[in-house]
Amino acid sequence: MESKTFMASNNYVCTLSAEQISQLKTLLENGSWELSKIPYSVFKATGNHTTVVAYESGKLVVQGRGTEEFVLYTLEPEILHTFNFQSSESADPAPAADPASMVITPHGGIDESGKGDFFGPLVIAGVCVVQQTGSELAKLGVCDSKLIHSDKKIIQLADAIRSICAGHYSSVTLMPETYNRLYSQIGNLNRLLAWGHARIIENLLEATPDCPRMLSDKFGSEHLIKNALMERGRKIVLEQETKAERDIAVAAASILARDGFIRGMKKLNELCQCELPRGAGPQVKIIGSELIRNKGREILTKCCKMHFKTASEI
Repeated sequence: MESKTFMASNNYVCTLSAEQISQLKTLLENGSWELSKIPYSVFKATGNHTTVVAYESGKLVVQGRGTEEFVLYTLEPEILHTFNFQSSESADPAPAADPASMVITPHGGIDESGKGDFFGPLVIAGVCVVQQTGSELAKLGVCDSKLIHSDKKIIQLADAIRSICAGHYSSVTLMPETYNRLYSQIGNLNRLLAWGHARIIENLLEATPDCPRMLSDKFGSEHLIKNALMERGRKIVLEQETKAERDIAVAAASILARDGFIRGMKKLNELCQCELPRGAGPQVKIIGSELIRNKGREILTKCCKMHFKTASEI
């Protein structure tokens, strides 16, 4: 179904089904993208230094500086459910390094799970590693949680990470009621993420005060996190970069965050007495409407992120 060509790191073309185009449109509408139309298109979306055009023929064209990040972290995991993208700079990737030979300097990694899901919590986690623990995590196969399709595998790896890095990890789970309350106070997702990252950094530094630096995926201006840090955290070297999950500490944090999201969804499934869909596709509206009919409008505040456009549509 999916015919795809890749010409350069800032130009990506593939073919989507009508359902996938609809899912992608909903996902972008719920994000910070500006949607419009051009001739023969279903939609044109601009944002994050990227332009995405879905044509009536099913052809999808992604262009701009943010193409690689969009394909890797939005299009493939959320819509295509594959992980095949390679930039022109890495068409022949080097073989994976032997974990025993990896040089890992002491540092912490932070990542989150659930920010793009209408239903479910937002979970932010962090892990501090040194040479020994980082090598052990690499030997286990710890990697970006987006590359792991099995919830069971995520839970197993998360248990192992907590054992190997005992006392040097932290996580914060914002279930929807708490998330919605905080969002109404803060009023911006990036500021809410910065607040959560800052809390994790403070928790990690309390247990590992000599950790010299923290690394996270780039989601907004670095000053947002720095402004949210308390006195101890302001002394840390804070780094943000795209695709930070390639780092072993950030990868471990991404697995702990995903594990927290899975556990949070299990609780919400029990509360709602149904299987809540992940992501922000068309099925979300169907289930949301059913929940309102069966349990009343107030159920949404307990199980979903109310600032999503989907909430008002439901």
